[in-house]
Amino acid sequence: MVLWCYLIWYCVTLFFYFDPAIKIWLNSLGISLVIGIALMLSVSKSKEAPTDYWQTFRLFMMPFCVSSFSSLIKDQGYILILPPKVEEQAVSVGACVLFIALIYSIKYFKKFNVGKE
Repeated sequence: MVLWCYLIWYCVTLFFYFDPAIKIWLNSLGISLVIGIALMLSVSKSKEAPTDYWQTFRLFMMPFCVSSFSSLIKDQGYILILPPKVEEQAVSVGACVLFIALIYSIKYFKKFNVGKE
């Protein structure tokens, strides 16, 4: 759930600060490849172990998001990861809270309905 909230936070930042400059996205892609390969090497198991494609995707996606995030927020007045405008903070936090509420609601109703069958 935490990783999904990170993605939500990234997407909100992308929404408010998207920059179509190809240099940002190519640099982020390059960093993603270099760091992603290093991360794959650091977590690699024996060749007999099955490949976890979701983990592989995350190991390449996270450096891409971190790199592009830092490029997008450069000189925007961010404090750590917090946007300078309260409205943007509210959208980021609100989207994460809604996501968490949705997940817990689904789990609650699934548990409730399983007991009735």
